[in-house]
Amino acid sequence: MYRPLADEIRPTTLDEVVGQSHILGKNGLLRRIIESGNIPNLIFYGPSGTGKTTVANIIATSTNRKLYKLNATTATISDIRAIIEELDTFIAMNGALLYLDEIQYFNKKQQQSLLEFIENGKITLIASTTENPYFYVFNAILSRSTVFEFKPLKPADIIPAVRRAISIMERRLNLTAEPDNGVIEHIATACGGDVRKAINAVELLFAVSEKSEGKIRFTLEDAKAASQKSAMRYDREGDEHYDILSAFQKSIRGSDPDAALHYLARLLEAGDIISACRRLLVIAAEDVGLAYPQCIPIVKACVDSALQLGLPEACLPLADAAILLSTSPKSNSGTTAIHAALADVRAGKGGEIPRHLKNVHADGADVKSVEKYKYAHNYPNHYVRQQYLPDDLKNVRYYEYGDNKTEQAAKAYWDAIKGSG
Repeated sequence: MYRPLADEIRPTTLDEVVGQSHILGKNGLLRRIIESGNIPNLIFYGPSGTGKTTVANIIATSTNRKLYKLNATTATISDIRAIIEELDTFIAMNGALLYLDEIQYFNKKQQQSLLEFIENGKITLIASTTENPYFYVFNAILSRSTVFEFKPLKPADIIPAVRRAISIMERRLNLTAEPDNGVIEHIATACGGDVRKAINAVELLFAVSEKSEGKIRFTLEDAKAASQKSAMRYDREGDEHYDILSAFQKSIRGSDPDAALHYLARLLEAGDIISACRRLLVIAAEDVGLAYPQCIPIVKACVDSALQLGLPEACLPLADAAILLSTSPKSNSGTTAIHAALADVRAGKGGEIPRHLKNVHADGADVKSVEKYKYAHNYPNHYVRQQYLPDDLKNVRYYEYGDNKTEQAAKAYWDAIKGSG
């Protein structure tokens, strides 16, 4: 029976796992937890091919517990209930571990149901996700779990795995591999930190490369073709998702259109049009804002166009939006102002609303000598001095005009009016 090379080469001990020294090294916290045998609920997050499933298998073996595997893209709560029914049988005498892959695909109701089984102690959960769990996993599950990040592997970590994969395939096919200079290094680099894809590239090379007299030669050209497909698949799966989004926004904020286009291209190549659109809308308000307020509806129009077009044509209006934002004047005055106002509200500041701003029907007929609301449009320049903030905040200023042409023009306008009385 055929067995995928990536499965055959899978490590069976912690010492065989490549990379992840920050959690699996000699003093790594996850390693110490596993060696103690007392396994809490765990959440592993990080790119594909970085060892999450492998470590779950090792935990099950080292603790002599049955490992049930489910994928949240297809599993239901009924599947978990079926597992629970087995727990009091000889099948799982030492308790069970539930490895739930892609937990972010469980909706809130499903995650709440899962919580019931976690709390009664019948199963220990090991969940994995390629997304940031703090955005996608129910808070009650997060609070009952220990979260570990699995980082993309470095080429130096992957090279030994590539060599081992070649050795296994040589024995399997009774061939001697002769890779050209740079082939192994290229595979380890081009896989984008995913050891599984590097191993798949090796298996592909054994299938397509020229064989002669018990030998097989790997050319650099074939290695590039095999690993290129692997790397593209890696990108579409959205690895390093939040790092790319962060770099995208910071490049636009830093007025670098070339870097902005690079990170936008990485998002679009991964097929993540939604994240690109959302981030562009945020940037228009957060980083350009009042320096060029017209950019907000322009970017919204580009986003609407992109969503209607779909990929690949969606790249055109989104590129225009990224370039427009990168080359626009910048202001975060609105961002700073609303954050300051929110901080006061969250601190409990802001007492009763001034009476003259309340609904006119709020006062009874017997209320006398109440300060009347002054209707601004009845005054010159549509402005009149009166208190709008609550008493405890009446002298607070949240908004400071930005040092750009648009905001300074508004400042000059209002200085002339308010300064005259």
